[in-house]
Amino acid sequence: MSAPGRRHRIIVPVLVGVLLIAVTLVTREIDQPDQTDRGFLSPVVTEDHGGSRLAAILGERGVTVHRETDTLRALLATRPAPTTLFVPAPELLHPRTVGYLGLLPGGTRLVLVDPPRRVLAAAGLPLRPAGRRWATRAVSPHGVDGSCPLAEVTPAATAAVARQRYASTGAPGGVDLCYAGGLARLPGAAESVVVGASDPFRNGRIDEWDNLVFATGLLGTSGRVVWLDLDGPAPPPPEPSPAPTRPLPERDDDIDDPGDPEDLDSGESGETAPGGRPGGEASGPGSRGSSGEPNPLWSAFPPWFWALLLQLGLAALLIAIGRARRLGPPTPEPLPVSVPAAETVLGRGRLYQRARARESTARLLRTATLARLARRVHLPAEAPPATVAATVAARTGDRPDTIHELLYGDAPPTDRNLLELAGELDRVTRAGGPSPAQPVADPPAPPRLPKPRSEGDHR
Repeated sequence: MSAPGRRHRIIVPVLVGVLLIAVTLVTREIDQPDQTDRGFLSPVVTEDHGGSRLAAILGERGVTVHRETDTLRALLATRPAPTTLFVPAPELLHPRTVGYLGLLPGGTRLVLVDPPRRVLAAAGLPLRPAGRRWATRAVSPHGVDGSCPLAEVTPAATAAVARQRYASTGAPGGVDLCYAGGLARLPGAAESVVVGASDPFRNGRIDEWDNLVFATGLLGTSGRVVWLDLDGPAPPPPEPSPAPTRPLPERDDDIDDPGDPEDLDSGESGETAPGGRPGGEASGPGSRGSSGEPNPLWSAFPPWFWALLLQLGLAALLIAIGRARRLGPPTPEPLPVSVPAAETVLGRGRLYQRARARESTARLLRTATLARLARRVHLPAEAPPATVAATVAARTGDRPDTIHELLYGDAPPTDRNLLELAGELDRVTRAGGPSPAQPVADPPAPPRLPKPRSEGDHR
């Protein structure tokens, strides 16, 4: 095999491997679970998109984590203050309950993760999305306009927060922006904090950068966290009764006092529905009702399985394309029709030229020349190269080493050298002696004598 061929076989697998690694890294960077995924940032889900690690670390640091799966019950559980209401999936909130977020008691901190525009407007937050990146960016809390006023998160020198950026729609100075606009705080009796990415809270990304310091500092300040864990779109709130009611429903007697801490192991303040998650609606098949059940095949395998399957398919496609465009040595086949010899030679020559098969072409020319010379100088097929070179050199008058290099040398590096080699081989073949199989010329035909004319012939 020639040097270019060897390099080709080495470089192509290396390039394919580098491409797969690059695709893997890029896929991981842009991989962002959706808030509608089952178990997204749930404190009891141990997969990469869950939040069980954050909940466990908060518990180890003395922070009470109270998990609720109903929006109204979570709002009621914020009493007494101070309490942090953590809403990791604002997109799942029902439009009729989002307005209650603005009625939280004083001393409560509301933390929303990547809320959509409708939630910001319905909750009365003077914020708007100002730009979204295709992948989360790790940034510093302090910007060019000044330092970040949230002392509890500034120890996180770099956190992966800047995916969705926010800007204020109210009076200047009414919103504190940190982490390149990826975190926005609205101070007040009930403080609201909006975070533009879920990376600091997820199991799979909490150990990156200073995400753990950021998440624990943001949620653990009050000492008590109410974690709203929605497994799907929240149901609408109950219809109000004809009697006048307050905007925020009063607590029922059968609801446990939120002053009594409930950890994650003690269950929920409610019955566990069959096949469902504690304290909420059933989360098994059909729990979404008429809203449309997703294909169960997607949730049957982890996300990395589908990414790996896609990469394997891409690699197979690249290999197929590479094999389809690869030109190997020409294969002789019987022609179905009679083709002039000149066209056959020209066609094969162009195939060899297109494939840059100078090595195989030179080998074929030398093999054919050796076969002709062996018949003409009466040498056996297994004769050593030195004997063949000496015998042919004696016939042609060339030096033996010149004949040896011509018949057994290296492959020509260029097409011009290949043409020169073909010409030299043809010269040596002609100078090696006449072919023993030359046809004998026919003797000249005798002259034809005129036939005698008979009587009466007028010619």
